[in-house]
Amino acid sequence: MAVKERDSHTGYMTTGHEWNGIKELNTPVPRIVYFFLITTALFSIGYWILMPAWPLGVSFTRGLLGIDQTTTVENALKQSNIQRASWTKRIETESYTAIQADDALMKIVRQSGKTLFGDNCAVCHGLNAKGSKGFPDLTARTWLWGGDPETLAETIRVGINADHPKTRISEMLGFGRNQVLNRAQVDAVIAYLRTLPGETEKAPAPIAQLDERQKLFAAHCATCHGDDGKENLRKGRRT
Repeated sequence: MAVKERDSHTGYMTTGHEWNGIKELNTPVPRIVYFFLITTALFSIGYWILMPAWPLGVSFTRGLLGIDQTTTVENALKQSNIQRASWTKRIETESYTAIQADDALMKIVRQSGKTLFGDNCAVCHGLNAKGSKGFPDLTARTWLWGGDPETLAETIRVGINADHPKTRISEMLGFGRNQVLNRAQVDAVIAYLRTLPGETEKAPAPIAQLDERQKLFAAHCATCHGDDGKENLRKGRRT
């Protein structure tokens, strides 16, 4: 049986184990460790009781405080709408001249307007408004229907070639002239149009060639004319 003894240097008792002359001390766990373990356990129990914690199949324990991410987001949105109402109401009711004269309001307009432009307009006009390939450059100040704030607002409201009864009407852009498509691609799209129902092509193209033509049509034309080419933006018939 191992003999225990007190270590003369540290004052701790030994366990009686010895390895190559090194004796193992019987040092207790520091009390601070027990304190943090107990505190963590109590915090966990309190959190389980107060907050959502345990899954229950299709639901979960709600906790005594009734807090969850849904209510947190809903409250954040309510607060955001309240804060926004102070300046959105002014933008809705005041004239463009009055809005432009207010530096503080224009700072908000530029920040929120930039986000709205990026989400809704940049896909065609580019993030810098200089226009993607084949689409108008808004920084050039060459307006089809006028560039004053009221007219621009009306253009945005009714859209271009849209379903609105007062929509602006614009002709198809020049795919060849603007170099969106090269000559061979233009000819390929024309050849594909001749294969659509109601048209006849004297020499049907090979399947691989037809697929390539269809991809060109889908990428550049189907958005306005439909996948089958039957949609006309003005009168609902194939052009």
